[in-house]
Amino acid sequence: MIDVLVLLGLATGATLVVWKGSTWLEEAANTLAAGYGAPRVVQGAVIAAVGSSMPELVSVLVATLLHNEFELGVGAIVGSAVFNLLVIPGVAALVGGTMDTNRDLVYKEALFYMLAVAGLLLTFSLAVIYYPLSGGGLEGTVTRPLALFPLGLYVLYLFTQYLDLTESGQEPADVALLRTWGWFVLGLAFIVVGVEGLVRAAIGLGEAFGTPAFLWGMVVVAAGSSIPDAFVSVAAARGGRATVSLANVLGSNIFDLLVAVPLGVLVAGSLTITFPHIVPMMAFLILATIVFFTVMRTNMLLSEREAWTLLVLYGLFVGWIILESVGITSVVPN
Repeated sequence: MIDVLVLLGLATGATLVVWKGSTWLEEAANTLAAGYGAPRVVQGAVIAAVGSSMPELVSVLVATLLHNEFELGVGAIVGSAVFNLLVIPGVAALVGGTMDTNRDLVYKEALFYMLAVAGLLLTFSLAVIYYPLSGGGLEGTVTRPLALFPLGLYVLYLFTQYLDLTESGQEPADVALLRTWGWFVLGLAFIVVGVEGLVRAAIGLGEAFGTPAFLWGMVVVAAGSSIPDAFVSVAAARGGRATVSLANVLGSNIFDLLVAVPLGVLVAGSLTITFPHIVPMMAFLILATIVFFTVMRTNMLLSEREAWTLLVLYGLFVGWIILESVGITSVVPN
């Protein structure tokens, strides 16, 4: 019991470190974008997404390269996507009031996000079908060529963003570039240290309860790495910018699924997945996606009642992880 409390304390402290590092990195990234006069499509779809999603990206790299736990990194990405879909809009709506959406958000951003989910699941399926491991189990290898498929979808996403813009660039702002790069690097260093703590906590909790570490990655690492996104979106909602808040959620999730996971494969060369572990994770993500799209589409707004529906669904998700950890349910094989 003491070990579990220590691990939870480690996760809490690591979350605070990630939060601080993300704040510095996002501010520096936005300042650098203005300083170099980057086009709006690059600022919105690339720099902002990379800044807010850097903890998730680092979690995949740290879990894969330092701990040989690729599935933990995938679990962190999937758990973060679920957190972003259910918790951030729910809390933002309760804090900022009813959130209005629009057809562009629902029918472009949300639908492309659904394509991102399907694309990543297809990539894992192709790994099991065409690159199976010897032994006959449902295990496969995600290779670098396969990783290029989701990355290609992200390029398509950037292209659709570009088509909606007429402005090709902006005049560079007068900023202290060297100092800003210093804050960027410092923020990235804090994120790496914090994510390492989150990953160690998830692995330790998995060992303590005798369950796969990626289950804890779906909650501990995911929630800890998603806190910065939550504060950005809640602040936008309180400022009356509901569309910005929801677009940040979808943009971050698209980047996480189509860039963060494939990048881990490209860095490592090839990575093994166990399909019975991946399917339950992706199934809940698909469920959360369907619920999110439904509440966004009804009357083109997110009401307080719908916000509570999202939060209750996330509570059920955490409850399922707990039941798996104590052995009451066995949807995910050990």
